[in-house]
Amino acid sequence: MDDRQFRNAMGKFATGVTVVATEVDSKVHGMTANAFMSVSLNPKLVVVSIAEKAQMLEKIYQSGKFSVNILAANQQELSMIFAGQVKNHQDVEFDQLGGVPVLPGAVVQITCEVTASHVEGDHTLFIGKVTNIQLEDSEPLIYYSGNYRLLAEG
Repeated sequence: MDDRQFRNAMGKFATGVTVVATEVDSKVHGMTANAFMSVSLNPKLVVVSIAEKAQMLEKIYQSGKFSVNILAANQQELSMIFAGQVKNHQDVEFDQLGGVPVLPGAVVQITCEVTASHVEGDHTLFIGKVTNIQLEDSEPLIYYSGNYRLLAEG
Protein backbone atom coordinates (compact mmCIF):
# COMPACT_ATOMS: atom_id res chain seq x y z
CA MET A 1 0.00 0.00 0.00
CA ASP A 2 1.20 3.54 -0.63
CA ASP A 3 1.03 6.58 1.68
CA ARG A 4 -2.01 8.08 -0.10
CA GLN A 5 -4.01 4.86 0.24
CA PHE A 6 -3.19 4.69 3.95
CA ARG A 7 -4.16 8.36 4.48
CA ASN A 8 -7.43 7.85 2.56
CA ALA A 9 -8.26 4.77 4.65
CA MET A 10 -7.56 6.58 7.94
CA GLY A 11 -9.69 9.51 6.73
CA LYS A 12 -12.70 7.19 6.65
CA PHE A 13 -12.70 7.20 10.46
CA ALA A 14 -14.91 10.12 11.50
CA THR A 15 -13.31 12.12 14.31
CA GLY A 16 -13.90 15.19 16.35
CA VAL A 17 -11.58 18.12 15.74
CA THR A 18 -9.33 19.37 18.51
CA VAL A 19 -6.85 22.14 19.08
CA VAL A 20 -3.98 21.14 21.35
CA ALA A 21 -2.52 24.14 23.17
CA THR A 22 0.33 24.86 25.55
CA GLU A 23 2.19 27.88 26.88
CA VAL A 24 5.94 28.50 26.89
CA ASP A 25 7.53 31.76 28.06
CA SER A 26 4.11 33.47 28.30
CA LYS A 27 3.34 32.66 24.64
CA VAL A 28 0.48 30.32 23.71
CA HIS A 29 1.09 27.73 20.98
CA GLY A 30 -1.64 25.65 19.36
CA MET A 31 -2.17 23.10 16.63
CA THR A 32 -5.15 21.28 15.15
CA ALA A 33 -5.18 17.55 15.83
CA ASN A 34 -7.62 14.71 15.41
CA ALA A 35 -5.22 12.08 16.80
CA PHE A 36 -6.59 12.21 20.34
CA MET A 37 -8.23 9.61 22.55
CA SER A 38 -8.96 8.66 26.13
CA VAL A 39 -6.66 6.03 27.61
CA SER A 40 -7.77 5.34 31.17
CA LEU A 41 -10.53 6.20 33.61
CA ASN A 42 -8.47 5.49 36.73
CA PRO A 43 -6.24 7.41 36.60
CA LYS A 44 -7.83 9.76 34.07
CA LEU A 45 -5.44 9.73 31.09
CA VAL A 46 -5.61 10.89 27.48
CA VAL A 47 -3.16 10.71 24.59
CA VAL A 48 -2.33 13.12 21.76
CA SER A 49 -0.14 12.23 18.80
CA ILE A 50 2.21 14.96 17.56
CA ALA A 51 4.30 14.71 14.38
CA GLU A 52 8.06 14.84 14.84
CA LYS A 53 8.20 17.79 12.41
CA ALA A 54 5.55 19.81 14.27
CA GLN A 55 6.69 22.90 16.17
CA MET A 56 4.29 21.90 18.94
CA LEU A 57 6.40 18.86 19.82
CA GLU A 58 9.19 20.81 21.51
CA LYS A 59 6.69 23.20 23.12
CA ILE A 60 4.93 20.35 24.94
CA TYR A 61 8.27 18.91 26.02
CA GLN A 62 9.21 22.36 27.41
CA SER A 63 5.94 23.10 29.23
CA GLY A 64 5.11 19.59 30.45
CA LYS A 65 1.40 20.34 30.09
CA PHE A 66 -1.20 20.86 27.40
CA SER A 67 -4.89 21.32 26.77
CA VAL A 68 -7.14 19.49 24.35
CA ASN A 69 -10.00 21.64 23.10
CA ILE A 70 -12.74 19.69 21.32
CA LEU A 71 -14.09 22.22 18.84
CA ALA A 72 -17.73 23.18 18.48
CA ALA A 73 -19.51 23.10 15.12
CA ASN A 74 -19.12 26.89 14.81
CA GLN A 75 -15.32 26.78 15.33
CA GLN A 76 -14.20 25.47 11.92
CA GLU A 77 -12.17 28.63 11.30
CA LEU A 78 -10.15 27.97 14.49
CA SER A 79 -9.38 24.48 13.21
CA MET A 80 -8.17 25.95 9.94
CA ILE A 81 -6.08 28.64 11.67
CA PHE A 82 -4.26 26.13 13.87
CA ALA A 83 -3.79 23.76 10.91
CA GLY A 84 -1.96 26.57 9.07
CA GLN A 85 -4.68 26.82 6.42
CA VAL A 86 -5.55 30.47 7.21
CA LYS A 87 -2.57 32.79 6.86
CA ASN A 88 -4.11 36.22 7.45
CA HIS A 89 -6.00 35.92 10.69
CA GLN A 90 -6.44 37.94 13.83
CA ASP A 91 -4.83 36.77 17.04
CA VAL A 92 -6.83 34.06 18.77
CA GLU A 93 -7.87 34.75 22.34
CA PHE A 94 -7.35 32.01 24.92
CA ASP A 95 -8.78 31.60 28.40
CA GLN A 96 -6.93 29.85 31.22
CA LEU A 97 -8.11 26.73 33.03
CA GLY A 98 -5.86 25.79 35.91
CA GLY A 99 -2.98 27.74 34.39
CA VAL A 100 -3.23 26.09 30.97
CA PRO A 101 -4.51 27.93 27.85
CA VAL A 102 -7.91 26.79 26.55
CA LEU A 103 -10.17 27.96 23.73
CA PRO A 104 -13.40 29.63 24.82
CA GLY A 105 -16.51 28.11 23.27
CA ALA A 106 -15.01 24.65 22.79
CA VAL A 107 -17.39 21.75 23.48
CA VAL A 108 -14.81 20.37 25.93
CA GLN A 109 -11.65 21.85 27.40
CA ILE A 110 -9.30 19.29 28.99
CA THR A 111 -6.08 20.26 30.74
CA CYS A 112 -3.30 17.74 31.28
CA GLU A 113 0.13 17.20 32.76
CA VAL A 114 2.46 15.06 30.66
CA THR A 115 3.14 11.76 32.43
CA ALA A 116 4.92 9.96 29.58
CA SER A 117 5.96 10.33 25.97
CA HIS A 118 6.56 7.57 23.46
CA VAL A 119 8.17 8.00 20.05
CA GLU A 120 6.39 5.76 17.55
CA GLY A 121 7.19 6.05 13.85
CA ASP A 122 7.19 9.71 12.84
CA HIS A 123 5.06 10.84 15.83
CA THR A 124 5.39 11.24 19.58
CA LEU A 125 2.51 10.10 21.76
CA PHE A 126 2.07 12.29 24.83
CA ILE A 127 0.18 10.68 27.69
CA GLY A 128 -1.53 13.36 29.76
CA LYS A 129 -2.96 13.06 33.27
CA VAL A 130 -6.20 15.05 33.20
CA THR A 131 -6.12 17.90 35.71
CA ASN A 132 -9.30 19.76 34.76
CA ILE A 133 -12.32 19.49 32.47
CA GLN A 134 -14.83 22.11 31.34
CA LEU A 135 -17.92 21.07 29.33
CA GLU A 136 -20.29 23.09 27.12
CA ASP A 137 -23.63 21.98 25.74
CA SER A 138 -23.06 22.44 22.01
CA GLU A 139 -22.59 20.40 18.85
CA PRO A 140 -19.06 19.22 17.93
CA LEU A 141 -17.18 19.81 14.72
CA ILE A 142 -16.59 16.53 12.84
CA TYR A 143 -13.91 15.63 10.29
CA TYR A 144 -14.47 12.83 7.77
CA SER A 145 -12.80 11.93 4.49
CA GLY A 146 -10.95 15.25 4.25
CA ASN A 147 -13.98 17.45 4.95
CA TYR A 148 -15.60 19.15 7.92
CA ARG A 149 -19.01 17.77 8.82
CA LEU A 150 -21.80 18.31 11.32
CA LEU A 151 -23.68 15.70 13.30
CA ALA A 152 -27.03 14.75 11.80
CA GLU A 153 -30.05 13.86 13.91
CA GLY A 154 -30.62 10.13 13.68
